[in-house]
Amino acid sequence: MLSLQLASVSYGGYISVVKFAIMVISFFVWLPLVGWVFIDASKVRTKANFWSAVVFAAGAAALMLWLILPVFFAGMVLFGIGVAATFLSYVRHRNSLVAEFEQVLTPEHIKSLFVSQKKQIQALEDLIFFDSENEEAPLPEINTPEFLGYKAAYDLFLDTTWRRVSDIAFLPTQQDFSVQYYIDGAGHRQPPLDRDQMEHLGDFLKTLAGLDSREKRKPQRGTFLIKKGTQNIEWQVQTAGSTAGEHIKLKLVAKGKIERLTELGLAAEQLEQLNRLRDVQKGLFIVSGPKGSGVTTMFYALLRNHDPYLNSIHTLERQPTAELVDITQNLFTLSDTGTGSYGKRLLAIARSEPDIIGAADCNNAETAKVACRAVRDGKLLYVTLEAENVIQALAKWIKLVGDKNLAAATLLGISNQRLLRKLCDKCKQAYEPNKQLLRKFNIPPEKAKVLYRAAEPEQTKRGKSKLCENCQGTGFVGRTCIFETIMLNSPLRKSIAQSKSMAEITTEFRRAKMLYLQEQAMKKVVEGTTAINEMVRILSSKKDTQQQGKSTQ
Repeated sequence: MLSLQLASVSYGGYISVVKFAIMVISFFVWLPLVGWVFIDASKVRTKANFWSAVVFAAGAAALMLWLILPVFFAGMVLFGIGVAATFLSYVRHRNSLVAEFEQVLTPEHIKSLFVSQKKQIQALEDLIFFDSENEEAPLPEINTPEFLGYKAAYDLFLDTTWRRVSDIAFLPTQQDFSVQYYIDGAGHRQPPLDRDQMEHLGDFLKTLAGLDSREKRKPQRGTFLIKKGTQNIEWQVQTAGSTAGEHIKLKLVAKGKIERLTELGLAAEQLEQLNRLRDVQKGLFIVSGPKGSGVTTMFYALLRNHDPYLNSIHTLERQPTAELVDITQNLFTLSDTGTGSYGKRLLAIARSEPDIIGAADCNNAETAKVACRAVRDGKLLYVTLEAENVIQALAKWIKLVGDKNLAAATLLGISNQRLLRKLCDKCKQAYEPNKQLLRKFNIPPEKAKVLYRAAEPEQTKRGKSKLCENCQGTGFVGRTCIFETIMLNSPLRKSIAQSKSMAEITTEFRRAKMLYLQEQAMKKVVEGTTAINEMVRILSSKKDTQQQGKSTQ
């Protein structure tokens, strides 16, 4: 009887080949996950044994439940939940420890899994990096720290090239690195970079520029080149250590054409006055302004305003920013300080019988006195000074020369300047100005019926900003100069020599129809070249306010 019952048992319904295959596949998916967790946890320096044990234990327990439960698919779901929950817990933990670009199972990471390495490499072909030796930088192996630095630099410069960025600053904070772009001289804050990503980027940039990537404290400086299509773009890397971390600054090395006086934005009457210097045989003209205001550009333009075939022109500079054709440029370096001063070097140049001399950074008494002596010997000199306005430049020069009569007798004139961003012609917006505001700036309402301002970025139907392709959403493209100038005549020289205060000199300069920087800037506003808020941004610094107050007393 028993044998008959056993013979009637059907084994086909008890063991399912499909279900068995599902369990085997699940098992061989789970075990490699345990191994990956152990290896990955070791790489990110977290508890490798703990997390691999957690994932293993969860999978083993879920597998036992799967075998015990009478409902196959219920056990399969529990197994999947147990393994997935512990694995995703580990992923969440490890992602909190690494940089954003090293995180896994994020939308960006999942998207990258479907892109082949070949396509990833092809996506990096718009820019080519060349190191300080002008050798092409090879593309590092994918998924290495070097590749992460290469990719971060590629994305950075692809963005900055399109947006016309001239300077980039990476400054360490307690949590990350702040990033600042400078476009047309104005700062634009960018999303911060976490420290791990900045480490990869910084190491790549420093290696590219021929610097020591391990040195984090001593200042370093180097250059590298980027090729984009037919463009060769040179960047300078500057590093400096601090208690918070390493500062890294990138500066675009501009190699554009030297601008002429007619291209700088001078008012017609100012241009006419400066052009008369071409007929002057001797005297001294001061080119002044704060740092970053285009003083060197003005300095070079004045020198190039003279015919180099009819005049022997020499310069003395610490850091030439461009090559001046047919002009002898003399460089004063740190090695020169051991054998002589800046003033003595200028004296040697003056004795070599040039007709015109350009002395940059003429900021000490010895150099100022040598310059005045050269004028007495029949030379024409252009010197640069750091000053906030014409009156401050004159006061500094008198103090350096140490003799008011000598300073006045040799002086031809003074200029002071600022750089203003120009409104984008493609998207600037017209508006009717406030009449009270016009009265504040002494502008008749009939002369300024319409002013212009930077446009707000347009919004798409999905709420995203639509940027102007001409200005990339900044509202400005390029810069122009405004100038405060005074040309001296005999009565003005006499006033300088006899004056008891700078306020008296200011009064005389105003009688000679010298316009302040603010008045010259307002002309640019009325013309539609720039905006009022840009004028205020440039001229509302604490120093400007203080100096203007002194000059009008």
